[in-house]
This record gives sequence, structure tokens and C-alpha cells, in this order.
Amino acid sequence: MRRLPLHPAAVYGVIKEIRAAAEDLSPLVVAGAAGPAGELVAALAAGGDSSALRDLSGREVTKYDLQGAALLVYVVEGERPTSEDEQVLRLADRSDVEVVCVLAGARSHRLDVPYVPATSVVVAPPGAPMPVDRVAELVASLTEENGYGLAARLPRLREAVVAAIVRRFSRQNGILGVAIFVPGADFPVLTLNQLRMIFRIAAAHGEQIDRERIPEILAVVGAGLGFRTVAREALGFIPGLGWAIKGGVAYMGTKALGKAATAYFEQGGARGLALAADAVRSRS
Repeated sequence: MRRLPLHPAAVYGVIKEIRAAAEDLSPLVVAGAAGPAGELVAALAAGGDSSALRDLSGREVTKYDLQGAALLVYVVEGERPTSEDEQVLRLADRSDVEVVCVLAGARSHRLDVPYVPATSVVVAPPGAPMPVDRVAELVASLTEENGYGLAARLPRLREAVVAAIVRRFSRQNGILGVAIFVPGADFPVLTLNQLRMIFRIAAAHGEQIDRERIPEILAVVGAGLGFRTVAREALGFIPGLGWAIKGGVAYMGTKALGKAATAYFEQGGARGLALAADAVRSRS
């Protein structure tokens, strides 16, 4: 593996950052109309850790219930919120808690739900199942900094959270690839960002990040150095367009690395690959 342009202290710093955030879990709160909210709770909690989801479906929501919440998913029954619904949404707004509002049984997508941005409103038409995938996507986009901690405990959120992680860091590296003008100076910055991305993907899959795992994970990151070598060399061959190419390669390289890491951890990382190899050998 090619030597990474990072000081070990920087790597350990990222590990500490990820572990601290993963251990400091802010739960997801689901509240609102008892029937549809209960359906949503069951879907989001399936196969997960009950402590990561605070079920308030059909119950009164107080300021205390929202303390330390990562996000509130609030289910309204019908086309528009009642005055009681609006009180809860106002309470969340005053508590600085982001809200995803689901209009269960609505026939149109309302854009004027009080205290909730239009982009965070989801409609579930009459007779349709709860839009769990769309809710998961919004939860992932609104909990960028601690979404991987939720995904580790609520597998139903994992796909959306990991996709958001890859999307975010790919865009960041694409911008950094263009913005950093000193040749070679981008290597440590982009690599550190790729490390953060991969460690977050690992954490979202419930993988423990410690010193023993570093060589295994860095082997995945090392593949990304080749992308940046191509981009750096492009600067000399295509004056003027080189920076755009550099940003594009940084974006695509990070995205490809993120997809590779996702597949790797979906298979259980090194342990999963070893088990698969053992299974193949046992059948041969």
C-alpha cells in the first residue's frame, strides 16, 4: 500500500472524533397521531436498539421529551395540523430540534405546515403505506453530524445515512480539489476527508473503530491516492481546464471509494470476507 500523506496523530484524532460522536447518542423522537406514528415507529425500530428511538406516538410531547433529541419525526393525521399539532411543532422549533413532518392520509403536498420547511414535509396518501424510505432520507440529511450513530442502532436508516455520508464528502472533496492551488497540498486534506468518510461508514455499520482496525481501513483509503495522482498530472497537460479536472477526479474518486467502503462493510468488513472465504473452502 502506498504511504499515506498523513501524520498518525491526525488519524488517531479522526478516530477519537468518530468514537466520541458515536457514543454520544441523541435519540430519534417519533410522535403524533397514534396509528400512523406507531406504524412508522415499528418500521424504523425493526431489528434495532430501542434506546435509539423515543416512541411518543399518541402521547403528549413536552419540552423534556425533546431534550437531547437528534430530530423529531411528527405524524399529522389528515391534510393540516391541528392546534395541538402546531403547539408541538412550535415547541420543537423553540427547542432547536429539526422536524420531519408526515401528513398521513393527505391528498396533496402542503407547503405551509407551520414551523416546518416545505422540504421536510412528507405526504402519505390515503391507503398508502408510511413513506419510510423518504423519512429515512430526510433523517439522514438533517442529522449529518450524528446520523451514523443512529444508523448503527437503527439499521432501517443505514442505507440512507451511508448514502448521505458519501454524497457529502464527495462534494466537499470536489470543492477542495478545485480550491487548493498548491500542487500536492491537497493530498493530506483530501485523504483526511476520505478517512472521515470511511470511518463514518464503518461506524454506521456498527463497526468498532480502534487501532487494530486502522491497517485494514487504511488499505481501502490507499486506493484513493491513485485518483489524486491522475488529477495532479492533469494540471500540467491541460492548462486552464486542469483545476476543473482535478475537482472532478477528487469528487469521483471519493464517491467510488465511498461505494467500495460501503460494500466492504455491508459484507462485514475483514471478518465478513473471512467467513465468506471459509464457507467457499468448506464447500470445495
